[in-house]
Amino acid sequence: MSRTPVQSPAGRRDRPVYDRDSVLEVAVAVFNERGYDGTGMEELARRLGLSKSSIYHHVSGKAELLDLAVSRALDALFAVLDEEEDPDRAPDTTATARLEHVVHRSVEVLAAELPYVTLLLRVHGNSAVERRALERRREFDHRVAELVARAAAEGGVRDDIDPHLASRLLFGTVNSLIEWYRPEGGLPVAALADALTAVLFDGLHGRAGS
Repeated sequence: MSRTPVQSPAGRRDRPVYDRDSVLEVAVAVFNERGYDGTGMEELARRLGLSKSSIYHHVSGKAELLDLAVSRALDALFAVLDEEEDPDRAPDTTATARLEHVVHRSVEVLAAELPYVTLLLRVHGNSAVERRALERRREFDHRVAELVARAAAEGGVRDDIDPHLASRLLFGTVNSLIEWYRPEGGLPVAALADALTAVLFDGLHGRAGS
């Protein structure tokens, strides 16, 4: 967390100074710990060691903090889809290979943005910010389902499972990592992504085209 203590002219250590990113980092930790609805600005101010007015110097309130946090997670996930759907990037890549890459990269995104993805997956649609986030999640799921359908059509994955169901099963497994994966646990992210992708796609490849 990036915060820089300020010295007064007399050499006294004053309250830490935050930028917006570091305020957001602390807010996300508190939201995940206490729940977004259960967190007030008073609690955020206490955890930051700031006055509420100091927080408002960076953001308009906790709704903006939530919006910044879930947008960070969603933008990272959509970036994975966008890079795979760029025809200039790998014009000859099969839909099956793209799908495997999307799942693999999504594990890496989850690991890199774990607190933000965790918060995203816990929103319930109780506010305008949350409803927008859920709508973007549905859009992401729809685009993955389209990729699953293309992979099934080319015979790369089994075609006896509805693409939307397959998409939910794939990302239900990826998203479950928030419950137990911890970066400090020593498991390399690349090894985790490789293992999860292998397990998922062994099942999806099982009866392709049968």
